[in-house]
Amino acid sequence: MIQISEAAVTRIQNMLEQESSSLFIRFGVKDGGCSGMTYGLGFDDTYQEGDTTIHIDGVKLVVNPESYPYVDGVEIDYKETGMMGGFTIQNPNAIATCGCGSSFRTALHRGKREKCE
Repeated sequence: MIQISEAAVTRIQNMLEQESSSLFIRFGVKDGGCSGMTYGLGFDDTYQEGDTTIHIDGVKLVVNPESYPYVDGVEIDYKETGMMGGFTIQNPNAIATCGCGSSFRTALHRGKREKCE
């Protein structure tokens, strides 16, 4: 199960209010990044076969079947520091992460590493 903090839910709801009401949040992973796999988090309006839909406090989060094993148990938060803000992801499946926080690797899948800049 994926968890989304109250702060992240509030931020997502605010972002969705500025967009179309038919949009949802798509969360997943793909090969790449310094550690081998990288997260993707963004708006979408098209479902794919096998998607898992999670409803949390009015937010609809959709994960494709290829990504779900790597993000099961993830906690998504939103933090503001000074004038900056961003989503953070805590993944209990990750055995290594990059300093940027958006790249990781698991014990079962190393992904395909790319050079970080």
